[in-house]
Amino acid sequence: MAQQHRIAVLAGDGIGKEVVPEGIAVLEAVGRRFDIDFAWQAFDWSCETYQRTGRMMPPDGLDRLRPFDAIYLGAVGAPGVPDHVSLWGLLIPIRRAFDQYVIVRPCRTLRGVQSPLKRVGEIAIDLCVIRENVEGEYSEIGGRLYSGTAHEMAVQESVFTRHGVDRALTHAFEIARTRRRHLTSATKSNGIIHTMPYWDERFAAIKARYPDVQTDQYHIDILCAHFVAHPEWFDVVVGSNLFGDILSDIAPAVCGTYGLAPSANINPERSHPSMFEPVHGSAPDIAGKGIANPIAQIWSGAMMLEHLGHAAAAAAIVSAIERVLADGDCRTRDLGGRASTAEMGRTIIAAL
Repeated sequence: MAQQHRIAVLAGDGIGKEVVPEGIAVLEAVGRRFDIDFAWQAFDWSCETYQRTGRMMPPDGLDRLRPFDAIYLGAVGAPGVPDHVSLWGLLIPIRRAFDQYVIVRPCRTLRGVQSPLKRVGEIAIDLCVIRENVEGEYSEIGGRLYSGTAHEMAVQESVFTRHGVDRALTHAFEIARTRRRHLTSATKSNGIIHTMPYWDERFAAIKARYPDVQTDQYHIDILCAHFVAHPEWFDVVVGSNLFGDILSDIAPAVCGTYGLAPSANINPERSHPSMFEPVHGSAPDIAGKGIANPIAQIWSGAMMLEHLGHAAAAAAIVSAIERVLADGDCRTRDLGGRASTAEMGRTIIAAL
């Protein structure tokens, strides 16, 4: 008897509406092969919803999402709605209400994909950025004073708790144990005097529990430079909310395209649903043209399958992606080809 999973679908904005259907089609195809059944429920919450109602999702939106096994999200953001409104109205409340306290963002070079860096053709990149996802620099604490006057000011507070930092670092060490047992910490303790030395102290404390994992740490500025100059140095890289966000955007650019970058917002204890989304965002410049690369969305679906306990099905999707890219006959615009979003989806299904 097939195992069924209830999945909430938030296609969202821009190319999310185009790549999510391809992701679902691939998941349905692999489900038929591995005897997995999906009960999909779509929610049309987006910037269009905000423009109609003044809210990104209804007041009971989180309660409606809570019973699902996972959330499959496309993208959030559209012209005409400020980014901080769209993000804090949908994505961040989901991450925090469901305690999705780490984002896992793997990134690697793939045969058939051209990097913008000449040297990358001579080396293999296979790294994974782990980002603390519910506190850090992305706190709600702060505000503005004396608006519209010469004394106007804005204050934004960073929040680093032992509970929050330790669990993110611990998860990163655990993932490092499943890979090449090398963990790098992103810091900036030479310039940020309180939170970053605290992050370093907690990194040292958690490191003592993992003598089998090799560690190093870099200030975020030189670490970004090393991601470009020496990306092959890295295995697992852990950073605060802001630093992890920055690093997980640099990595896919170095590897060739954002169109291949998956992401998982994880609640490791599984007390709440986790959420799976591509890194690339809503890309309004190409939305509606049917040319977006759906692979990041499809790969995010593979990460969802792995989280739900279907490692073999997840591996089958990734293997199909690798074969399609290596073959080179089907390429979307970001990969130098002319294939449509739907054509890429169909080709990956055929490769399954």
